[in-house]
Amino acid sequence: MDVSRKTRTVNIAFVSNVVYPYVKGGAQKRIHEIGRRLAADGHDVTVYGRHYWDGPRVIESAGMTLQAVAPEADLYAGERRSIPEAIDFAARALPSLRSLLPAREHDLVVASVFPYFPVLSTKLATLGLDVPVVTTWHEVWRDYWEEYLGPLAFGGKLAEYATARVPQLPVAVSGVTADRLAGIGPDRDRIRVVPNGLDTEQVRSAPLPNDPAEGYDVLFAGRLIEHKNVDVLLDAFDSVATRHDATLGIVGDGPEADALRRRAEGLDASDRIDFLGFLDEYEDVLGHMRVADIFASPSTREGFGITFAEAMAAGCTVIGATHPHSAADEVIGDAGFLAEPNTGAVAAALDRALGGERPDTDPQERADRYDWSSVATQAERTYERAIDGDW
Repeated sequence: MDVSRKTRTVNIAFVSNVVYPYVKGGAQKRIHEIGRRLAADGHDVTVYGRHYWDGPRVIESAGMTLQAVAPEADLYAGERRSIPEAIDFAARALPSLRSLLPAREHDLVVASVFPYFPVLSTKLATLGLDVPVVTTWHEVWRDYWEEYLGPLAFGGKLAEYATARVPQLPVAVSGVTADRLAGIGPDRDRIRVVPNGLDTEQVRSAPLPNDPAEGYDVLFAGRLIEHKNVDVLLDAFDSVATRHDATLGIVGDGPEADALRRRAEGLDASDRIDFLGFLDEYEDVLGHMRVADIFASPSTREGFGITFAEAMAAGCTVIGATHPHSAADEVIGDAGFLAEPNTGAVAAALDRALGGERPDTDPQERADRYDWSSVATQAERTYERAIDGDW
């Protein structure tokens, strides 16, 4: 936080069905990291969510108050987030929020958008109260619903569209997400951008792999799903690997894992490619980033792209894809290389990086702008503007 800037104390409520660190994920980690820094700066912070922790419904954690407004529940039905869970949380949370928000005299409520229905209950809970509702949009799926839900895609699109049309003060994690949101809801000039963040010191001090030989020249980390285009990365790496005596490590798991392994086995450079699977410890992923020279992810759908920031903080030369649905260019800037998401373009970028070419801006310097302390200060100023009616 910018401790040199004096701020008044404000009373902030976050609404999220899942609460970090009891459930780990990007949206809830953002609330945790921003919230605990705001609390340390003297603000009152309460997080309303499901009862995932042991003990009473109300506890203190990292300077914040955690308040359970619904019992613990399974978040997933197979590979997908549970729609009944989202509806259940919204229904259970509404009466509690309706009584607790005015009783605790919150100045502001920040609702995490996904899985949509809690935004609707949060808005209903604040009717008649002079309490602004800020929403945080990590992604806007639109047509991706067809891939995710198939025949049920209309329901997902409708929920997203309806949520975008709820009166709110919207915050997006990137300009790309803000632009996509403006296509279904609020005017673009009404949407504020506050990026996601990371702990740069945690990245730079993460333990290295026990055996230095476990490191890779090129690393990918992420969910093995279609839009990540790991198949493109495999083919591109295959075309340059021998020339640079390079190795590739794939960290992650997902529905494409088996097909990608079979694809890799058929490549000339198959003996240079390892699939590490899902790593339980976050710091193990960071350790692999620290020993890698290059981090490559030709993904075409990134609402923000936190792995790019993490890899830059670790000192990697980063390669991302240029695509209208990806914020890679926003995050990377001129501190890495961008390529069209096809084999030839990604191979050319790998060739440059493996050949020793470095970006114009130091990646670690670029990553500093996404440190949680900087992000929390941006969030604090945005929330104050919401309270002051200066949106």
